[in-house]
Amino acid sequence: MKKTLADINVKGKKVLVRVDYNVPLNASLQITNDKRIAATLPTIEYLLKKNAAVILMSHLGRPKGKVVSEMSLKPISVCLSELLGKPVKFVGGDCISAESKKVAADLKSGEILLLENLRFHPEEEGKNAAGEKVKASMDVFAKELASMGEIFVQDAFGTVHRAHASTASIVKYVKDAAVGFLVEKELKFLGETIEKPARPFLAILGGAKVSDKINVIENLLNKVDAILIGGAMAYTFLKSQGVSAGTSLVEDDKLELADELLKKAKEKKVDFLLPVDHIITNKVDFVNKQVPSDADIKATVDEAISEGYMGVDVGPQSLEKFSEVVKFSKTIVWNGPLGIFEIDEFSKGTIKIAELVAEATDDGAISVIGGGDSVSAVKKAGADKRISHISTGGGASLEFLEGKELPGIAALSDKK
Repeated sequence: MKKTLADINVKGKKVLVRVDYNVPLNASLQITNDKRIAATLPTIEYLLKKNAAVILMSHLGRPKGKVVSEMSLKPISVCLSELLGKPVKFVGGDCISAESKKVAADLKSGEILLLENLRFHPEEEGKNAAGEKVKASMDVFAKELASMGEIFVQDAFGTVHRAHASTASIVKYVKDAAVGFLVEKELKFLGETIEKPARPFLAILGGAKVSDKINVIENLLNKVDAILIGGAMAYTFLKSQGVSAGTSLVEDDKLELADELLKKAKEKKVDFLLPVDHIITNKVDFVNKQVPSDADIKATVDEAISEGYMGVDVGPQSLEKFSEVVKFSKTIVWNGPLGIFEIDEFSKGTIKIAELVAEATDDGAISVIGGGDSVSAVKKAGADKRISHISTGGGASLEFLEGKELPGIAALSDKK
């Protein structure tokens, strides 16, 4: 286990905190969802109570190493000030400018400074001005950031799978480092859920491509009792077994791999659940995310999909079959939608699964959900408050499920 805030002395110290304020902004540069900002409040408020001076660091969007005014963190400083009920200092333009460093140096205990977008510097991602990978530039930038504080706190779970200056390299240049409350919670839930699950342990995996989830499936085959597959990647698995997929999205170059994964599941006695019927249509407007008025939508009678039609959601028989498995599971990990969730007509299967997972949680199961669409589904179903843990890091939670080392966590010291 990594050091936590409880393991280090922050009283009266300048504390650099990596947060994930990569939040959505509308055309007027107003924040449309402040959940990621609110999630960092426990760590910030703890540090303030300990009389620390808090220096926050984050990226926003993909400015590609250039100053992009629309991606300034200025709106975030305003929002954070409102949430905390106290001023948040901010210096625009450059996070390591002489002005930024002076404000950081003058920062008093109990005060907060939010630095400008880290990714205005290409060095944050280990690149030079030309966009070429140069690791040495990352270390120089990390050292500049570290010079503004004494202690580093990692509280940006959404970025810990990135080996960037502010997530990993910075640790080498501070006196001490630890995880914040948000990351501590993520590691606790994900770690204990995967390594010490109450059984039966079910993994629900959706999304478009088998290739995106190969490592997750292979890792989880050694841990779970059942895997439920939905979304377009289910059609690749079905086609690998000789089932007609119509015009559904299928990775033909992954058919052999899909077959191998099914065989591995059988060898390990893992119940591998695929849809037994589907909602299909002959037309979808993917650009405008809607169904054309002349589209034909229907449910199949079995797992086969007719020529000229594509699968867009799991069918009623599948949901009935899946509900029994979800109902009796004691640990549930879910990543990815079971249909074209962004189109309302094809979101019913995903929302039903969200309701089933919430019901299982009500009955004592531990449920962990990661991935934007899965999170949106439980919120759309009005079940998000009934889930044990909703991860704040889609990419990070996915790599955790793959069993990968997360650079932003690996760089930190272990508890003694």
